[in-house]
Amino acid sequence: AQVAGLKPAQVAALTTTQVAALQTADVAVLTSANVVALTTAQVAALTTAQVAALKPTQISAMETADVAALTTAQVVALSTAQIAALTTAQVAALTTTQVAAIETADIAALPVTSIAAL
Repeated sequence: AQVAGLKPAQVAALTTTQVAALQTADVAVLTSANVVALTTAQVAALTTAQVAALKPTQISAMETADVAALTTAQVVALSTAQIAALTTAQVAALTTTQVAAIETADIAALPVTSIAAL
């Protein structure tokens, strides 16, 4: 619960090892501003369980470069609600490998504007 009190600059200062050590409950309480503050390296260090614990609003707050840096395993860990929360810009930033990793049911959850961005 103390993680919820961190300021964005403090979140950005965490090492990738520290980020990977966060409990899923801690990741789930990060504010949108804190999610934006995560560096691409920090996002890449998130475990699949941590990625799965992110709320759809946290996913939509991620920088497009961070979404583009998600590993295939992290993309697979995304729920239908998380996939549906991706912005058009985030969808446009996905690599071919990432798109191929999205489950068929999850693709169906994307808004029409996001499909056009593929």
